[in-house]
Parts: sequence; C-alpha cells; structure tokens
Amino acid sequence: MSQALHNEFAPDSIEARDLAHLLHPATNLGQLHREGPLVQTHAKGVYVWDNKGKQYLEGMAGLWCTALGYGEEELARVAQEQMKKLAYSQLFAARTNEPSVLLAEKIKSMVPIESGRVFFGLSGSDANDTQVKLMWYYHNLIGKPERKKIIARRGGYHGVTVASGSLTGLPPFHAQFDLPLPNVLHTDFPHYYRERQEGESEEEFATRMADSLEALIQSEGPDTVAAFIAEPVMGVGGVIVPPADYYPKIQAVLDRHGIFFIDDEVICGFGRTGKAFGAEAVGIRPTTMTIAKAVSSAYLPLSGVIIPEFIYEAMVDASPDVGNFAHGFTYSGHPVCAAVALRNLEIMEEREIFAHAAKVGESFQARLNALADHPLVGDTRGVGLIGAVELVADKATAKPFDASAGVGAHCMTRALEHGLVTRALGDVLALCPPLIISENEVDELFTSVEQALDDTLRYVQAM
Repeated sequence: MSQALHNEFAPDSIEARDLAHLLHPATNLGQLHREGPLVQTHAKGVYVWDNKGKQYLEGMAGLWCTALGYGEEELARVAQEQMKKLAYSQLFAARTNEPSVLLAEKIKSMVPIESGRVFFGLSGSDANDTQVKLMWYYHNLIGKPERKKIIARRGGYHGVTVASGSLTGLPPFHAQFDLPLPNVLHTDFPHYYRERQEGESEEEFATRMADSLEALIQSEGPDTVAAFIAEPVMGVGGVIVPPADYYPKIQAVLDRHGIFFIDDEVICGFGRTGKAFGAEAVGIRPTTMTIAKAVSSAYLPLSGVIIPEFIYEAMVDASPDVGNFAHGFTYSGHPVCAAVALRNLEIMEEREIFAHAAKVGESFQARLNALADHPLVGDTRGVGLIGAVELVADKATAKPFDASAGVGAHCMTRALEHGLVTRALGDVLALCPPLIISENEVDELFTSVEQALDDTLRYVQAM
C-alpha cells in the first residue's frame, strides 16, 4: 500500500516523506494518503504560502491561535535573546525564572478573577486536564471527596487528553478511545438554530437549557458535582454563540448549588470576541479560567490555568499533611515560551489589538451576516473576529445535507482554491482570522467565501 501511495510524488519530496513518516493529528488518514498533504513553507501577516508558491489568506489563524499573524520579528527577537540568556528553567522544587513570574503577573492583571495564581502548561488540552485534577484535588483537601463530577456540554471542545477529551462533547473524540471517563457528564448543546423547539424564543430556549442543567444536577445529586465547564463561544462544535440570556441563567443554577464555573478561554481569550476575554463578551463570572493559543499568538506553546485565591490557600494549608503538590510538567513555565507570551501581550496592548479586533469585527460580522441570503446558507453567527456559515439543503426547514455528500468539505476545498484557508466543521464553514486583519483583507476573505459558496452551489445542483 505504502509504495502505491508514494507513486504520486517524487520519492524525495516532502509530501512522500510526510506520508512515510508522520502520523497526523485530527486528519482523515485514508484521504491524506489519497490526496497527499498541503505543504506550507512560509508566512507573513495574514498570509501563508505553499511549496508551489500559492498564496492563501489564513482565515483560521492557524488553529484559532495566530492572533498577531505571522512573521512578527519582535517575538522572534525576544525568543532568541531568552534562549541565549536562559534556554530552560523548571518551576519544580521551588525554582523559578523571571519570564514566568512576569507573565503570571501580567495575566493576573488582565483576567476577570481577583488575585489567585497561574499554573503554566503547553496546550489547552493539558490545561483542561489540569482543571479536572485541580477540581478533584481541591474538593478532597476540603473534605468533600464526593464532589467529583464535572459537567460539560454536548458539542463542546476542551481538548484530546484522557481527561480533556472526556470533557469534549463531540462523538469522534470519544469513539474508539473508550471515553469519556466516569464522573464526566454532558448537558445540552446550546445551538439555538439547530436545537430550538417550534415557536421557541431565544429567551425560552435559554430557560430550557438552564432547566435541563438543573434537572441533571438534581438527578446526580448537587453535592456530587464539582464544576461546569464551557467555552464562551463554542469553537470546534460549530462556532456556537448561545442566546444572550443563556449564561446568566446557567450561572444562576451553578451559584444555587455552589458549583464552580470553569471558563475555557482557549479560543476566545485575548481579543477574539472584541473583548479581552469571551467571559466579558457573554456575561460569565468564572471561578477558574483556561488560557492558551492567543496568549503567545502560537509563536511558542504555552497554556495556563488561573485559580482563585481560596483554592490556592486550601492547597497551601494542606501541604503539611499531603506534602508536595504533585502535579506539573517538564515545560511548565518554560522561560522562552513565557518571555514570548509576555511580549505578545505587551504588543497587544501597545498596538491596541483588542480595540482593533472590535472595530474590524463590525465589518467582519456585517459581511458574514450578508451571506445569509445565499441559497446554501441556513445560518450565520459570530462575534468579534470569529464566525461561521452553516450550509443547508433547505433554507426554509433548515434541513441538513446528508453527511456523505461532503458539502462542507467541498466548500472548504473550493475556498482553498480561491486562496482562503477555512475549516469545515461538518457543513459549517468556520472563520477565525488573525486579529491584525485589515478592513481590506476582511473584504478579500469574504470575496473568497462567496466564490466558494457559488462553486458549492453548482456542486450541489449537480448531485
């Protein structure tokens, strides 16, 4: 099989060597071997180029992460200087390094959590894995070991480790992996367009979602539930922006039972919604927060968990009995990653990136909503510089296409042909450009989307 697959490419090509040696994450492996990989070679600003010289507007900010775009020389300079000064330092065993301390201080000044501490990792997945462990650890320490259950949502995405993959509420991330773990529950998918009942208003829908959460908590036992986790805007699940009343109603249920709110800001944090954090855009009062992606604009891997002071105090108070806090990673607080992330956040402030994202986001959302008139488009939704277009077989009834038709994937491929990188989430076309995108580049982005939609309409009509 392998030999036949390599016949498409010269034996020494990067494509053939990729197929011979790499195991790709989140990829249809059969399709990969039929069609080969897309080789990206360099990038600048909001554009990337492949090894054939074709230019693409990066409409997904990589994987929702390259907030400052590509080729930011200031971040490269900081990385080089820190590598020369102190290439590695651990945070284990009471050691520290200046970039980690300064970054933690900076993050604490930005997040909507008073005081507290910052724990560093490398990815959103490991950060949400840490969230699970901290919930269990804390409740054990305070003598409430029965509070172990964590409620996530169907359609939510929180990572792919054993714990964070369990929180994720998307079937492909569970199937064949023997997930989810016990003590992870899933409540309703807050997708008004798809999940509303006939004649149900957005406010009524939000009430039903909150009532359903309440019923789940009651059926499990309120004293057994530690936390609820949510993305302010759901990303991989289809860029879902819940109705305005949703989070206040959910928050009221959690507050009534003393259940913590874990705010997963991996996609929404640091300007994506036009606010510093998605929590501020949708009305969440987080107990703890998860950050990653835009915190370093993905120039180097870094994630964080922010906990309030009362959780940290319980951990300190328990140390005479439990000894070390026995959790952490080799690269927690890596000084080079921390230095780059710190400078990234400083640049965001100096260049007023959040305000820029909010301003350009208005044009982005206007162009996005204008796509609602297209014959294939059933719904458009978004906030700030994140959005989605949902493709349907029948606009009047919202009837979806048969999954086997691959309509969303076809549209994504056509967008790529028109020089735009997007992501098909089923038949939802997701858009999430770098925060530095200009008004003219927004127009370029949506011109390519329109062309891809027209191409896809012809594909559908010919089916």
